[in-house]
Amino acid sequence: MVTAPSYSEQQVMAREKGLLENLMDFSFERIVTPRLLKMLYGVHLLLGLIAATWFVFSQFQTSIPNGLLALILSLAGMALWIVYCRVIVELLAVVFRAGQVIASSQN
Repeated sequence: MVTAPSYSEQQVMAREKGLLENLMDFSFERIVTPRLLKMLYGVHLLLGLIAATWFVFSQFQTSIPNGLLALILSLAGMALWIVYCRVIVELLAVVFRAGQVIASSQN
């Protein structure tokens, strides 16, 4: 008797296929998000860096004391942004790992 592949087997099959093919899976049999977590983390850090840099430059155009204050605030804000992004990405990773464990324990 042939059985349907388990969740973990589906994940192995998903890794064998290309990213674009997995993105076009409208039945959502293959999960793409765990593969994209590193990229999402990097993009969000880059966006935070761009926003902090823009804030500092715009404040330096106003006045030097405002620019120095913005520089200090941006450093603190960027540190908090890095921690926030890391926590969110780790939460996503934990959710997907829990799903894999639950699926493998049911088989």
